[in-house]
Amino acid sequence: MILLSYGGYMADRTEWEQKAANLLKAQLKLKGITYAQLVERLADVGVEEKEANIRNKLSRGKFTAAFMLACLSAIEATSVPIP
Repeated sequence: MILLSYGGYMADRTEWEQKAANLLKAQLKLKGITYAQLVERLADVGVEEKEANIRNKLSRGKFTAAFMLACLSAIEATSVPIP
């Protein structure tokens, strides 16, 4: 098990992956953007993804910070709450 220290709080990696996925899903829902629409918006910023890949990444919570930033940029998120 990989442990991460964040602000004096120890959590296993899976918990942080879930938080990241939930944050991104919440932003998509807030903006009313579907996975299919996210695919189109990502393509507009030069990131090629398939809808099934996005669905899997968010389901597993396994994606890079770069992917998350690309998604947030593509949906024009200006600020996100950190849980």
